[in-house]
Amino acid sequence: MIISDAAREIIEQFPLGFVATVTKDGAPSLSPKGTFLVLDDETLAFAEIRSPNTMANLAHRGEAEVNFIDIWKRKGVRVFGNVQSIERGSEDFDALYVNWEGPFPALAPRINAVVKIACERVKIMTTPPYDDGVTEEEMIALYKAKFAEIYP
Repeated sequence: MIISDAAREIIEQFPLGFVATVTKDGAPSLSPKGTFLVLDDETLAFAEIRSPNTMANLAHRGEAEVNFIDIWKRKGVRVFGNVQSIERGSEDFDALYVNWEGPFPALAPRINAVVKIACERVKIMTTPPYDDGVTEEEMIALYKAKFAEIYP
């Protein structure tokens, strides 16, 4: 499935994705990954740095759902797809690794694998106030005020 411009914008501005996987015993597992990049119109990827549980879950069931959220506009993206792990030292790793050197220079040397997600479903999510006609500008102003109270 094609990653729309709206979905791409959220993912690129807020690359912290919450990755949902399933454990061997069938339990849900959720783990944040802060190194997501959009590789092309149908593929996302994150750099695996210290995610042994996520990697174990993906090894036995190669599917994941990822959620991204724009905390200011209160809009998000849900992405579901099959995953492929490209380990450091493998033939394809270096070609992918270079994508993380620029945006994540301090983390890039610690990357163990690149996990690609072939997007099968991509869905934009919005908060209910949009149903009532609230604008993005109003949402941003509201959440700026809320965060200013928390972090004066």
